[in-house]
Amino acid sequence: MSSEGTLTAGTELDLLGPLRRYWGYDGFRPMQERIVRSLLAGRDVCVIMPTGGGKSLCYQLPPLVLGRTAVVISPLIALMQDQAAQLAQMGIPAAVLNSSLPAPEQWQVMRKAREGHYRLLYLSPERLAREDNIGWLQQVPLGFFAIDEAHCISEWGHEFRPEYRQLSSLRQHFPEAPIAAFTASATRRVRHDILQQLQLRDPHKYIVSFHRPNLRYVVRQCTAQTQPNLLVRALRSYSGSNVIVYAPTIVRVEETVDFLADKGIKAVPYHGKMDTETRQRNQEQWMSDEVPVLVGTIAFGLGINKPSVRAVIHLSLPKSIEQYYQEAGRAGRDGEPADCALLWQKKDAGLLAHFIEMVGDPGERDRAWQRYHEVRRFAESSRCRHRQICLHFGETPKWETCDMCDVCGALPDWMAGPEPAEKSPVPRPARKPAQDAALPASPLPLAAADRELREYLREWRRKVAQRSAIPAFMVLTDAALDDLCRKRPATIRELLRVTGVGERKAEQYGRDIFAALEAFVRGARVSRVEEQKITPAEETLRLLAEGKTFEEIARARDRQLATVVAMVADLVEKGRLEFRTGWVGENKQARIEEACRRHGLQTLKPLKEALPPEISWDDIRLVVAKLRREQECGSSS
Repeated sequence: MSSEGTLTAGTELDLLGPLRRYWGYDGFRPMQERIVRSLLAGRDVCVIMPTGGGKSLCYQLPPLVLGRTAVVISPLIALMQDQAAQLAQMGIPAAVLNSSLPAPEQWQVMRKAREGHYRLLYLSPERLAREDNIGWLQQVPLGFFAIDEAHCISEWGHEFRPEYRQLSSLRQHFPEAPIAAFTASATRRVRHDILQQLQLRDPHKYIVSFHRPNLRYVVRQCTAQTQPNLLVRALRSYSGSNVIVYAPTIVRVEETVDFLADKGIKAVPYHGKMDTETRQRNQEQWMSDEVPVLVGTIAFGLGINKPSVRAVIHLSLPKSIEQYYQEAGRAGRDGEPADCALLWQKKDAGLLAHFIEMVGDPGERDRAWQRYHEVRRFAESSRCRHRQICLHFGETPKWETCDMCDVCGALPDWMAGPEPAEKSPVPRPARKPAQDAALPASPLPLAAADRELREYLREWRRKVAQRSAIPAFMVLTDAALDDLCRKRPATIRELLRVTGVGERKAEQYGRDIFAALEAFVRGARVSRVEEQKITPAEETLRLLAEGKTFEEIARARDRQLATVVAMVADLVEKGRLEFRTGWVGENKQARIEEACRRHGLQTLKPLKEALPPEISWDDIRLVVAKLRREQECGSSS
């Protein structure tokens, strides 16, 4: 990189001006300013900063000051598109270059990049590895390269991606350009790998504490019977808030969504086997606050930038502590209290072990076993959860207890006490500081009148987001809405004093905000329309009554076949539906019933092992449901 646009380390610039103008913030979070100044001085940097610590601002602010382009390498198209859209909302020119764009649009982005039009340009690692991209990128007025999710470059990382290895060629093709590596979850070994692979030159290293004191970690070993009840209790306690539920398989995702619908809890599924349009629609419904709960596999979440998630609930053991830390860390990114609940069952460990044994590469299998033992120890240990996480990442806290995990005595009401009422207000976890642990300042809770206004403004924000086809938080964050409710600005100058409202947002939404505030004063409130709720079970019963096959019901309900069969079996077992021999055939039914007499009805695995391969899990599940129902009726008569 040429010396033009590079600032010496001693140069003091006003960084608070652009921070206020574009982001609407009055100050930096810990270490952000130091990282920004290192990049402005042309240094390589390696940043380990937990989710919610403000990593993206560290590489988004410097190119504005330099007047040059930062090229950001990111692993997911959705993540890149979200960040570019958010920057556009703030008035910062940014673009994404990927294969999903039509060729003419790709050429236009490349031309504008060469002309220095963008402050941030997002590329995938695969794109950067292509020889035909090196030539035109060398014509771009580069400020630096930012490698997001840098742990993907390490085989010891929990999300190793071979294409990230090719980023080692950056130093060869762009010898003068600084390189900045960013990640939220990297152990000492992975950090060393990042430095080595990217050939960082005497980098400034910044490691922000892995301790996130606003998160309450709670772990509970469950049974197949207790886990669903705990989940319902938890979600009812967070009523009106955004929650992510992680399930281990696609079938579990869909079963959980249907189960919650039967309990009157609105949720949408997200998994890899959905078509792109449905998956995107569900994500947008959750992002724009139309649906409070998203149930997904681990396919959901990387790069999801929704600050106001109040809880992340895992329904099975994750593969590693890094994976758990990253997924649980999607809660409370706004700095407000949030819960991270791990509700696991003993069978989870067996499933993980099964998948590990299927790994072909001996080295990778050994690493997977190591991660498995670490996460088992975390789940079963009686030591402070926050401390365990810090120690795992190579950080030794000065404190022994955190008062923000189940081991240290901090249990949410839904786990510790009687089931809360369905309409109860959202509890805020008590914030109890660990010894010597710095805590972010927490704003005062909203008064009752302000809470009613917040509800009205959330509905206003949702409609604005729908019109603009962007996630609701890109219009205004929850923190900004809360500050609006407290300050109730009447002028642009007063609006600019609201947290998270910069000049571009004030210009773009100011008139609408004032109109919404005035309408509320005049008596406008959120309109409540009671919708007719047809539960998944009722819908399935209706379709069966119409003569539909399981396959036709799966298509009509946009579910996997196994999910539909599981629901039908549940209806049979509960006595809401009569078993039909035609579902499995007389011969199969007789063989399954004989196996059940020999092996019992407790679990399906011994039955599957005893029966020929042409008899499927679905066949067994249906017949077992019939026999369990008959057994229950016989014992009660």
